[in-house]
Amino acid sequence: MRLDGSCHCGAVRFRVEAPHPFPFNRCYCSICRKTAGGGGYAINLGALAESLTVEGEEHTTVYHAVIDGQTSPGERHFCSRCGSALWVHDPRWPALVHPFASAIDTELPVPPERVHLMLDGKPAWVELEAREGDRCFAGYPDESLAEWHRRLGLTR
Repeated sequence: MRLDGSCHCGAVRFRVEAPHPFPFNRCYCSICRKTAGGGGYAINLGALAESLTVEGEEHTTVYHAVIDGQTSPGERHFCSRCGSALWVHDPRWPALVHPFASAIDTELPVPPERVHLMLDGKPAWVELEAREGDRCFAGYPDESLAEWHRRLGLTR
């Protein structure tokens, strides 16, 4: 599925092909929550890095989170003008890019279930809105984005 995304101010626009476009993974870790998740979590999608095209790339900035005292190689791209979180790319998995669902302008499909992950990082003020069939994990889930889509027959 082709996804079109942009920042709030329109300085950055991007397009990517996403074989895994269902916004089902809600991450409550402090990094996602503080850089992209006003509701207490952020949602990343799975896309192909080679398909990423960007207009206004000169307005993007990269943030490398510090995790357990180590700088992460993961690159969190955001707009330097308005601060919108755009996508994450980690060179350890060079074929993938993970756009934030909040930056996508294309209508996304509604997931049949959701995964709530990194719940050990969820603050008390954030209500966990898990529905019947949702899966919850203190840390990382036992399935990748691709495996989740495959299991539910949602791979495009």
